[in-house]
Amino acid sequence: MSAKVDAATEQKLLKPPKNKQKRVIPLFGLSLGVTLTLLSLVVLIPLISLVIYTAQMSWADIVETLTRPRVLASFRVSILTAFIASVVNGVMGLVLAWVLVRYDFPLKRVIDGMIEIPFALPTSVAGIALTSLTSSNGLVGKYFSKIGIDIAYTRIGITVALIFIGIPFVTRAIQPVLEKFDPAYEEAAAELGASRTYTFWRVIFPELRPSLFAGFGLAFGRCLGEYGSVVFIAGNKPYETEITPLVIMSELQEFDYSSATAIALVMLILAFTILFLMNLVQARNTRILRGVK
Repeated sequence: MSAKVDAATEQKLLKPPKNKQKRVIPLFGLSLGVTLTLLSLVVLIPLISLVIYTAQMSWADIVETLTRPRVLASFRVSILTAFIASVVNGVMGLVLAWVLVRYDFPLKRVIDGMIEIPFALPTSVAGIALTSLTSSNGLVGKYFSKIGIDIAYTRIGITVALIFIGIPFVTRAIQPVLEKFDPAYEEAAAELGASRTYTFWRVIFPELRPSLFAGFGLAFGRCLGEYGSVVFIAGNKPYETEITPLVIMSELQEFDYSSATAIALVMLILAFTILFLMNLVQARNTRILRGVK
């Protein structure tokens, strides 16, 4: 009889208690509620307001607004310059991250901190500085002007400004991944006779590719909506160097809120689509790498 009691007692002691799961975050329900509330107030409600204002227009009015030659030209300028700048940032950001992680040199910490300047610097200050630097009388622009290349007040100037704004996104996305990369993979490839070029493209680059796509998507999204640093250097010539954010501001100054929100909604959908596709590619690359490992 005592043996049965001891066995029953042992089973009760070994059986895990019910409904006593410990959460890592205390008051998880309250924390989640506060998070969702702040997310709604800061992100969701302003974005939903774009849809509400645009819904006040008929479909014909929306199409008429979005197909105006000036609006279409601004879409073309914004998308083209943002894409070119993001591609350049992808290459430059990868090189900067590689140098900062793999090499030691004087003032390395200073240069590493300077990458954050576009985040902290007011965009209007950046625009004025870049305009004065690249104008025909500027320190850099005067040399290009002698060979017939104008930077300021052209699409080249817009691209330069967007490169300045977007470079930190790519560098900061790649840098942590490169710092955590195990050098044993490179050593193994070298022992097997692989060249440095082959090792980079077949061993290192696949690990960096997801973060590179993430940085590219963030930079592209930021460049699409950039206004302050571009409006000074662009020259704002309709059909040539006028960006979409400036067209939106023009509509707001004319109190045409419906047209402004319709144009802004298109830019929002475009930016969201780009980020969504980048996340899909990043997730796919991550699954492939995990499958290989």
